[in-house]
Amino acid sequence: MAFLRSDLNNTVLTLTIDRPKANAFNLELIGALQSAFKQAARDSQTRAIVLIGAGRVFGAGQDIEEIVAGGENLSYLKHLRETYNPLVLQIRQIEKPVIAAINGPCAGASLGIALACDLRIAADTARFVVGFNGIGLVPDSGVSLLLPALIGLGRALEFTFSNQPIDAKKALEWGLVNRVVNLENLHTETAALAAELSKGPADAFGLSKRLYNKAVLPNLESILEYEGQLQEIAGKSPEHKEGVTAFIEKRTPKF
Repeated sequence: MAFLRSDLNNTVLTLTIDRPKANAFNLELIGALQSAFKQAARDSQTRAIVLIGAGRVFGAGQDIEEIVAGGENLSYLKHLRETYNPLVLQIRQIEKPVIAAINGPCAGASLGIALACDLRIAADTARFVVGFNGIGLVPDSGVSLLLPALIGLGRALEFTFSNQPIDAKKALEWGLVNRVVNLENLHTETAALAAELSKGPADAFGLSKRLYNKAVLPNLESILEYEGQLQEIAGKSPEHKEGVTAFIEKRTPKF
């Protein structure tokens, strides 16, 4: 089953994550996204990219059941090196505008992917959850760098520790998203912005993105690697084991 739909309309490529129930990432979906961005980078017909979730959820982050299936010998560092780290770098390094259209809840690794995009348009139903500490892990997928860069270190720490959601209104106030629109208008508003950007100076956009990466995120690659190293430690902790067990049993973890 294909978990990623790709649609090129004129010069706007729309990538729709469609993996029921909650668009959680698994290896197949991550691989499909990596392939889609690799192809888009080479395709001169693609001048702007929209990333959106199907249904009512943008993304629930990593599929926990896939992690459990990996067993105790699963290396989180190796996993991140092969999956989210290169995907985040692809999104940041592709010299074309990338817009995240956040149609609903967005948590964990899905938050990292949304933050890596250049612009974020959120539906009024969207909410953002850091998620990682809730199962005894540390932020990865670039969240540790990108979230405080957008909303400030204090706010990022508060919502990492509390694991509480940031609603769309607060996300706009804090600069986490660029716009908030009614859910029924999300596709129209996003398509209009993407179409407008696709008519702009593509080379200048690409160079500007390269410049902002250098100015604001020069250490992104090293931070992604460090996230993986710390996740390797957290992933072997009793706290993580309890967090995953509680998640599967649908109860509050006892850390």
